[in-house]
Amino acid sequence: MTSAPAKTPHDEIPAGARKAARPGRGGAPGPAARRAERRLRRAANRDSVPHAMRGSTGGRIGRGLLLVLAAVVTVFPFYAMVVLSLKPAAAVDFPGSLVPWPLGGEAYESVMNSQDVPRWLFNTLLYSLASVVGVLLLSSLAGYAFAKKRFPGREAMFWSFLSMVMVPYHVTMIPTFAMIAKLGGVDTYWGLIVPTLANAQAVFLMRQFIQGLPDELFEAARLDGCSELQIFGRIVLPLLKPILATLGVFVFLWHWNDFLWPLVIGQSTDMRTLTVGIASLQQQNVPLNVVLSGSVIAFVPIFAAYLVGQRYFTEGVTASGIKG
Repeated sequence: MTSAPAKTPHDEIPAGARKAARPGRGGAPGPAARRAERRLRRAANRDSVPHAMRGSTGGRIGRGLLLVLAAVVTVFPFYAMVVLSLKPAAAVDFPGSLVPWPLGGEAYESVMNSQDVPRWLFNTLLYSLASVVGVLLLSSLAGYAFAKKRFPGREAMFWSFLSMVMVPYHVTMIPTFAMIAKLGGVDTYWGLIVPTLANAQAVFLMRQFIQGLPDELFEAARLDGCSELQIFGRIVLPLLKPILATLGVFVFLWHWNDFLWPLVIGQSTDMRTLTVGIASLQQQNVPLNVVLSGSVIAFVPIFAAYLVGQRYFTEGVTASGIKG
């Protein structure tokens, strides 16, 4: 006696839904067909996942609680920073000082009325934005050359340049400072910005992304008479938007939070960045709420930069990791 064949997820869908899932005129499915197709996919996915992998209700609750705990631990330092920056200038008493009242903006007024903090904010913005533009431009050009151009010694040159990642930054900082000092770049904006534009990690990410672009695009452009600069500007750059946004956020964060190189190259108070300036406030017996208000001001731009680039962030990280 033969057993009845096992039912598939497709058999569980009513015949009317299967009929509606057939293509309509011109091959374009209608709304009923799309709904039926989604039901088929959900049924197939539900049956293809083992029951053990779905997890019990208790397991899902436990994972949810762990995620909530992790979120609280992550957000608490920012909450404490904001609340303490809005407190009056007095001794900090934990945990009583974390209660969000009374609040005031005296510390922010003191920071913004200072002559130094606005200058430090301008220096940091100039340092970060100029570095983002320079790093993205140079790394995209170098990545395109290493990915799509053929020339003698290409691989040796690329891996030699990439080996800079393995050299600690502190090893190259002293020779770089000596060279910049001989050129008269100490306590200048170009001496602050130019040495940070050669970024091996950025070149590597650009090369990995551009390698995944089809060669037919470039061959067709050359047949149409485009020069290399036109190919780069009209084809490569528009396709690099996800990785440019992702790398731009990373570079902005690196330079906004950079401390050691601005500390070494900026000799005067007017050339300090926010990180160096806020650290110097702690040595001047400045009230804690004033120091934390400066930290809040320093945090807002990098958070805004992430919000602006977050739509490309995940796509760029994924693509740069799997292409090539």
